[in-house]
Amino acid sequence: MNSRPDAWHLHGHTALITGASKGIGHAVARELAGLGANLLLVARDEDYLEQVRVELGDDFPDIDVLAFGADLTEAEERLAVFDWIADLGVPLSLLVNNAGGNQPAATLDYSLDEARAIFEQNLFSAFEVSRLAHPQLAQHANAAIVNVGSVSGITHVRTGSPYGMSKAALHQLTRNLAAEWAVDGIRVNAVAPWYIRTQRSEPALADTDYLDEVLERTPLKRIGEPEEVAAAIAFLCLPAASYITGQVLAVDGGFLNYGF
Repeated sequence: MNSRPDAWHLHGHTALITGASKGIGHAVARELAGLGANLLLVARDEDYLEQVRVELGDDFPDIDVLAFGADLTEAEERLAVFDWIADLGVPLSLLVNNAGGNQPAATLDYSLDEARAIFEQNLFSAFEVSRLAHPQLAQHANAAIVNVGSVSGITHVRTGSPYGMSKAALHQLTRNLAAEWAVDGIRVNAVAPWYIRTQRSEPALADTDYLDEVLERTPLKRIGEPEEVAAAIAFLCLPAASYITGQVLAVDGGFLNYGF
């Protein structure tokens, strides 16, 4: 018999998930809902996000599912999200920083503004959302942050140097916050996915030659699914992971054993 039944559910938790309307973010919302967490969903496409909110509310009637449309690269919209949370009076205990994006190109082809925009999406939005969430997370006995990084932040991948740089910095932010905020009872971890089957990856994977190269460098010989990343994120949120902090967990089918 499991001697820690409370370690494997998230009843009593409220999770803020960014980039929650599609792909990995949507899968995370569904996974955490299944474990009993109430959900606060944020994404840029307000209309599509509302469809997701209704869908999850219908599928998980025992939890609260709320949504707020915002572009987290904009400072005023980040503040608006936390004004909304304050007005709700919800005790936030989990944060999944999933919002991000990319514009792949050769290093010499980027304008400085284009490179900065990638950093705003992937790094500074997570940095600021984490700082804004800190006061609430610090009030909860089992708070956790999970950042969605990438294998591109660990080794070379053909996604463009600004993307890899931003994800490497996000991994380092994870380590720094884990050390700084442990005293506040906040665990901070990250996941580093390889190719996952989402709308963002579809154009690249539609090239059969490129897909063959990807699979050749992936020991499990397949593309990952959003639900597989969501499961790893959920574990890092669970009380079962209470002694894990400052880690970057690869969800990569073994890719990092090879490189690309």
